[in-house]
Amino acid sequence: MPLTEIPLRIWRTRGQTFDFKGHAIRYWTAGEGEPLLLIHGFPTASWDWHFLWQPLATRYRVIACDMLGFGDSAKPPRHAYSLIQQADVQQALLQHLDEERPIHVLAHDYGDSVAQELLARHHEGRFAMASCVFLNGGLFPETHRKVLAQKLLLSPLGWIFSRLFDRSGLANNFSRIFGPDTAPSESELDDLWSLITANKGERVMHRLIRYIPERIEQRERWVGAMQTGGVPLRVIDGAVDPISGAHMVERYRQLIPDADTVLLEGIGHYPQLEAPSLVLCHYLAFRAAIEIEATAGATRDAAHPAALSSTIQRGLV
Repeated sequence: MPLTEIPLRIWRTRGQTFDFKGHAIRYWTAGEGEPLLLIHGFPTASWDWHFLWQPLATRYRVIACDMLGFGDSAKPPRHAYSLIQQADVQQALLQHLDEERPIHVLAHDYGDSVAQELLARHHEGRFAMASCVFLNGGLFPETHRKVLAQKLLLSPLGWIFSRLFDRSGLANNFSRIFGPDTAPSESELDDLWSLITANKGERVMHRLIRYIPERIEQRERWVGAMQTGGVPLRVIDGAVDPISGAHMVERYRQLIPDADTVLLEGIGHYPQLEAPSLVLCHYLAFRAAIEIEATAGATRDAAHPAALSSTIQRGLV
């Protein structure tokens, strides 16, 4: 069943702003319950989650921001953008919202790398992550297949290409990475382009793209964090994505113990826009499994001989 969209003009009116080291960051929050942090991808923004926003907000406290350099947030032109700092932005947002509970994360693309950094911080005792679901993203640098636009932005002439990149370029690139039957409409492309160009964002794309070599630098730490265990993980992936589709999931299954993966056939790089109902279904199933395991664990703990002995002793006092 199709989910109801939130028009961009309405989405923008619901945003709020907080300060991150002198930069204005736009963020959104809704609902009650366990905190769920949504982390968007490159080169778009948190509006990517708009189909899932209302259904998730009926169950959880959903939180999202346009990261530094993206969407309606500040886009300083000479800034050295990094995934590490974007993780700092997420933690600063949670602190701003006085959210101290363990955080569930749902991430996509560039946001996957930010989530990997947060997962590494969890194992280092610097962040409390309750679970994480990755949508299509470069979890392993060796499986990431750059499209032409990414290669050009990474080149020494990237700053020129960044200024020349226009809506038609966005349309051409997205036509290659979406599924054959799930391409964005002209209206959606207009909205996505509006988010990219807000605050002259097209002029910083060559700076934002530095996340690709940063992934290589952090690979061992981030992959090691996924292999450590202790945090429930799932991948929900559009199979026909040429950047990080079925081939990335195959690598994930090779490297991650007890890999929990879902492949969406015929879906490309943006499953939350192409097949939001399927993403919602598989995400809620993941969360339900976590709750069942938690309940079973509590039952096992209560039935443990030491626990029973303690209970009996308390009853005799």
